Amino acid sequence: MRIAVFVLFFAASAFAQVPPVASTAACGHENVSFKVKLDESPHTLAQPDPGKARVYFFHDAGTNSTVGYPTVKLAIDGTWVGANHGNSYFPVSVEPGEHRVCVTLQSSFVAQRVELAHFTAEAGKVYYYRTQLVMSRSVELLELDPIDSDQGKYLTAFFPLSVSSPKK
Repeated sequence: MRIAVFVLFFAASAFAQVPPVASTAACGHENVSFKVKLDESPHTLAQPDPGKARVYFFHDAGTNSTVGYPTVKLAIDGTWVGANHGNSYFPVSVEPGEHRVCVTLQSSFVAQRVELAHFTAEAGKVYYYRTQLVMSRSVELLELDPIDSDQGKYLTAFFPLSVSSPKK
């Protein structure tokens, strides 16, 4: 009997460590996945639309070999806005005000990871965020960090534009 209670206790704590994506207000519905195509043509950073802010989301895979690499999908305020695969980026226009960001992996081969952040957007400003998936034999980390505008401009010059669409 004690063994059953012991196993049940550890099983419950293991499930409690990784909250389901739907449990956070910043994330979209769990069942949304994206198809990603990379546009390798040169692109420049665009200025924000009038009265809005612009947010650039980069994913730095740390390698050019991305066969089997998971897609990273991003949501703002509970709506999925796009996805990156490998080294890539995409921009999003947002209204001024406070926004919540959710990043998760779109993969059945890698344990589910969720990163959350919030920021206050000002009209006419540009914001840059980078995600990275750090994997080793014993560690899997999905990181979401704000980055400097110079780093954002640098990554735009080298990474392809991610053009994503929800899978049907």
